[in-house]
Amino acid sequence: MSKKDFGRFVKRNTHKRKGKEAQRAALLKAINDLGVCADGVKLSGSVDLGRRGRTSFKKRSDEVIAEGIFSSSRSGFGFVKTEESERDIFIPEDKTLFALDGDRVEIIYHTFRDRFGEERTEGRVKKIIEYGRKTVIGTVEENRVRHGRRVYVYRYILPDDPRVNMRPVVDEDGGARLGEKVLAEIKRSDTGEPCCDIVRVFGDAESREANYEAILADEGIPVDFTPEELDEARRVAEVPITSDGRSDLREEIVFTIDSESSKDLDDAVSVERLPDGGYRLGVHIADVAHYVKEKTPLDRAAMARGTSVYFTDKVVPMLPVALSNGACSLNPDEDRYALSALIRLDAEGEIISSELRETVIRSRIKGIYSEINSIFEGAAREEIIEKYSPVMSRLNDMREVYFVLKAKCDARGYLDFDAPEAEIVLDERGIPVEIIKKERGLSERMIEQLMLTANEAVATLLYEKGIPCVYRIHEPPPPDKLSDLLDYLHNLGFDTRVVSRDNLNSRSIGAVLDMAKEKGVFDPVSYATLRAMSKAHYSEVKKPHFGLGIETYCHFTSPIRRLSDLATHRIIKKVLLGDKKPAYYSSYARRAAAAATDTELRAVSAERRIENLYKALYMQERVGECFDGVISSVTGFGIFVLLDNTCEGLLPMSELPFGSVYDEKNLTVRSREGVWRVGDAVRVTLEEADVVRGKLRFSFAEDEP
Repeated sequence: MSKKDFGRFVKRNTHKRKGKEAQRAALLKAINDLGVCADGVKLSGSVDLGRRGRTSFKKRSDEVIAEGIFSSSRSGFGFVKTEESERDIFIPEDKTLFALDGDRVEIIYHTFRDRFGEERTEGRVKKIIEYGRKTVIGTVEENRVRHGRRVYVYRYILPDDPRVNMRPVVDEDGGARLGEKVLAEIKRSDTGEPCCDIVRVFGDAESREANYEAILADEGIPVDFTPEELDEARRVAEVPITSDGRSDLREEIVFTIDSESSKDLDDAVSVERLPDGGYRLGVHIADVAHYVKEKTPLDRAAMARGTSVYFTDKVVPMLPVALSNGACSLNPDEDRYALSALIRLDAEGEIISSELRETVIRSRIKGIYSEINSIFEGAAREEIIEKYSPVMSRLNDMREVYFVLKAKCDARGYLDFDAPEAEIVLDERGIPVEIIKKERGLSERMIEQLMLTANEAVATLLYEKGIPCVYRIHEPPPPDKLSDLLDYLHNLGFDTRVVSRDNLNSRSIGAVLDMAKEKGVFDPVSYATLRAMSKAHYSEVKKPHFGLGIETYCHFTSPIRRLSDLATHRIIKKVLLGDKKPAYYSSYARRAAAAATDTELRAVSAERRIENLYKALYMQERVGECFDGVISSVTGFGIFVLLDNTCEGLLPMSELPFGSVYDEKNLTVRSREGVWRVGDAVRVTLEEADVVRGKLRFSFAEDEP
């Protein structure tokens, strides 16, 4: 083709393209002028009337340069959060410069108005300043590309995380085979396009073991202790126990109450009724700080781990077993070091005084929740009655003080969401065979209430004495989430006047939960309310705990498994009971609070992902079966359904009747066949159980719309 002919070709096709674009633009404008929303209109090759106002690769006079963190989507586009703009900057798929989720990037963006007059932002990545993601976990897949007569075969990683919008080509396979789950180190080429080297092979991508280990690795949870940490734990655990410098409480009636499977028993209790009608409550906590000294390998391990992580059939402890299940565990008939909170309560459960002591205790028995519940219910077997006979009078006193404390908590607005927890039953191979709702009995609630009282008493004592503390704080719901919650409740027919920005406290939220129980929609409403709540976290600065309705609160009762409690114990021993200046531990409280918050979030994420893994494994054998459930939430991409066995899955829009529309204002999905809203009972068929992502997909059962 000559240069002249090529010019004619380009001119002719440009004219055709502009003509078609003008027609599409005119059609969209006509639709918009009629007052019809054109968002659902799909015109092949149509253009956005605001497109010429958006960022292109050419420089514009109104562009702004900024830095921020890139967040990607599974569709390829992304957003960048910057300090300069209140809203996230939209980055189209072709302008990401191969940035990955978590990368710090420099972008060029500007603001424009779309065809409806709404202000929007769009930009492009100019350069990647710092790589955020160094590794990726996924499955080894293979692709074949034909080029003429030749077929080129290459392997790539299909990431588990849908936010990772890449499929890096494998350079070094590390011995991995097709279909295996792997950990790979990401490499960036000169163009920015990622490739990778496989550094760890977990096994078959569909297997329980491979997914289990991959989740732990992805969350960055340390599993194994170093030889140095194990040696130190073994050495300090072997030192004999003496009562030197401690209060000897071995003759007092002290005992633990926990689940049957628990091996790290870090709290014991004692209760004595006083002549004036009040109570003397003793909460005796394992003195872990006696063994874990500052600036030692064990101390660094605790700071790095932050918390023990509990899974269905495994525990990843914060401390080595020599301490967590040995020297620090308050096992029955064994002398143990403790830090005891001795609390004086009046007849109404108010805290009159508190005292903290370093003690030596000897637990009388290992109490089991289920056994004590049977005693309280009057259904205990003879051998159970015999086992608890040495502490029976104390158990009755504990039950009595529990009801006193509960009444006080109810009066101030203690939030008890009582969301159902899953109990996953495994067979001898570790395969889930049953999922049931875990019920909390009176003994579980009783111990929870006694620990809550001890935490409040210790935090109040330290605050009044001006001693640093790692406080547990909980802010009220953010305004935007509160507004969404009120809309949600209003659409369910609730009287939302009891909850408002001017009348927002735990009592008003508790009133909503009470109404939900009366209406029979407690589970979905409690889930929605939990989603609206701020996340509780740790801080060295005292603030109220909204959910508990308590002004001053900390965690004191679980130092074996929580860094926050261990840090508070150390401060008590060094400052309150020792000779250190409070200012010396202010920075330590701040560092411990930050580490405890970060590691808690990591642990919660891992626990939830592994629970979803087991649920998907259990439901995988039930694909095609029908289940009764309740709609737990409604979104623009489908309906979430919560089954009676606590499994939750998505019923996508594609499975709903033709023409179904999401009504964001009323939080419903509507079609000609009906309306679906939160709390509605539905019957669904399980279509898919995705083990890799721990997700379920439903469709309506045949007898449903």
